[in-house]
Amino acid sequence: MTKIFRFGVIGCGLMGREFASAAARWLHLADAKAQPEIVAVCDTNATLLDWFRDHVPTVRQFTADYKELLANPDVDAVYCAVPHVLHQQLYIDILKAGKHLLGEKPFGMDAAQNREIMAVLREHPELLVRCSSEMPFFPGAQKVIALAESGEMGDILEVEAGFLHSSDIDRQKPINWKRMADINGDYGCMGDLGMHVLHVPLRLGWRPSTLHAQLVKKVTERPDGKGGMLPCTTWDNATISSRVRSGDQDFPMVLKTWRIAPGESNTWYIRILGMKKSAFFSTKSPRQWQWMDYNGGAQAWSTEDLGYGSLFPAITGKIFEFGFADAIQQMWAAFVDELAGGNANGFGCATPAEAQAHHAVLTAALKSGREDAVVAVDYEEEAVR
Repeated sequence: MTKIFRFGVIGCGLMGREFASAAARWLHLADAKAQPEIVAVCDTNATLLDWFRDHVPTVRQFTADYKELLANPDVDAVYCAVPHVLHQQLYIDILKAGKHLLGEKPFGMDAAQNREIMAVLREHPELLVRCSSEMPFFPGAQKVIALAESGEMGDILEVEAGFLHSSDIDRQKPINWKRMADINGDYGCMGDLGMHVLHVPLRLGWRPSTLHAQLVKKVTERPDGKGGMLPCTTWDNATISSRVRSGDQDFPMVLKTWRIAPGESNTWYIRILGMKKSAFFSTKSPRQWQWMDYNGGAQAWSTEDLGYGSLFPAITGKIFEFGFADAIQQMWAAFVDELAGGNANGFGCATPAEAQAHHAVLTAALKSGREDAVVAVDYEEEAVR
């Protein structure tokens, strides 16, 4: 019999509803060991609670007070999708309540807040805690990761990873909390997109040792939706040029978190160039990945159509396309599989240690961008995996 884990959702906006959608179509997965059931939801916006009333019949608790949800003994685990400024208090309270946690990135508004979350997490080794990052679950991304892990690429020449938006090029786009440093944090675009960009490099053991960041702020104010204008206090774009020393490897790595990327639309990509093999995947071409073998002859990229070859098998035929909603469900399948004692089919969600390491990179990048200097990355002791 399939084991059921009962979830509470704190933050019922876009990503909270994406989780509800993934859970509602869990039968899409072919051989899942366990499944999530959303039994409680929390948000201060009554309209969002009504959406769950209308669409998720398993929910039995609706509340505007997250502490009421945490006191619910029927809740085994929590998905927390709230603005960055709320991460520290809510994540700590979730852990102290004894609930497993999948939390949104950046897992604390800054390194200091992340440090406090990690301290409480060390007191609760019995809990499974992971950070949201769905893009590496695309089949093409998994192909690139597998090739990198194989050791067949030879000496690495360069790695580039990025997450590119285009919507913020519109100066008339109304402001939201992601453009407000007091809610989003001083990282700006790096805090919102950095975990996506660093998840795969950190999983492969590729930690920047030093870096130089160029931080861009092009739009200084936006409409407030009431006829006025408000200042934008976060960075629009960040380009981080770093140096990685890993084992006998020493190579440059470029990380891009751009909210103003003309012509792009939520494009995530990773490119790894090696002396023997190279690989590339972008969500712009979601069903394809590219690689190149070099053995002294012609240098030519090969392209393979992958179809629906997901990490967790699904009922969809392999000739069909894989998309963003599928990546979210695969991420959740990995988390729930770990809850059930599995190994996430070999690729788990981003760990607290990886979230902590990404804070170290972003903290150094913020300092570098402000001072226009090369900065060493200071990784803190990691006792939680």
